[in-house]
Amino acid sequence: MKLSITSRILLLMTWIVLFSAVPAAAQNALTASGARTVPPNSLSNTSTEPSGDVGAGLHKREWRYRIHASDLLELNFLLTPEYNQTVTVQPDGYVTLRDVGDLRAAGSTLLELTESVKAAYSKILHDPVLTIDPKDFEKPYFVVGGQVGKPGKFAWRSDVTLTQAIALAGGFTEASKHSQVLLFRRVSNEWSEAKIINVKKMLNSRNLQEDPELQPGDMLFVPKNALSKIKPFLPNTSAGIYSSPAMF
Repeated sequence: MKLSITSRILLLMTWIVLFSAVPAAAQNALTASGARTVPPNSLSNTSTEPSGDVGAGLHKREWRYRIHASDLLELNFLLTPEYNQTVTVQPDGYVTLRDVGDLRAAGSTLLELTESVKAAYSKILHDPVLTIDPKDFEKPYFVVGGQVGKPGKFAWRSDVTLTQAIALAGGFTEASKHSQVLLFRRVSNEWSEAKIINVKKMLNSRNLQEDPELQPGDMLFVPKNALSKIKPFLPNTSAGIYSSPAMF
């Protein structure tokens, strides 16, 4: 039997309640210990914490730059300057060193690579002393995706907070779910952390002291709200009934 416009509206309102209530219930069931460390490819196992203390649970790790493909590195030997050289990290992550050969560089910090180069040259030099200076390298960045005005990759500068990052990405759209912004942070090459942040609650309380600072490599994702998911199925004549963002 064909449903009337009124019946369809009532049915869609029920869907809205279900869309909003189910994630909240699941979210509350997983908030016992705050953000949880998860493998990068296992985001479905991420725990959530929409509480007021949005910074709790995320590690503030000591950030060290790691070498990438196409980085340009200058090697300076203090006692044997004839071995001074400038090398480019190849697409496979290796550099070719004079009289030594190929050495893996990508993924290492400058300190780790310095020790590796010392070990390689110790076969032909006695106690080599050298420094490695990056001349051209990938600049630190963060990523903002999902329902923002201008999603993309942005240069990271110190003291960039989550709300500032969203503003740099063009701000929220009408389809944004302000109460469940996802912050992903890589802890190591094998593990990442994820946390749900209630930006709506934070802004409504006018307390930006809980606005977490981003770190290089962080990723923000703003999901769709319930309205935007079902809006394509709403009757055009009644779509305006659900346009109030306060419902979400």
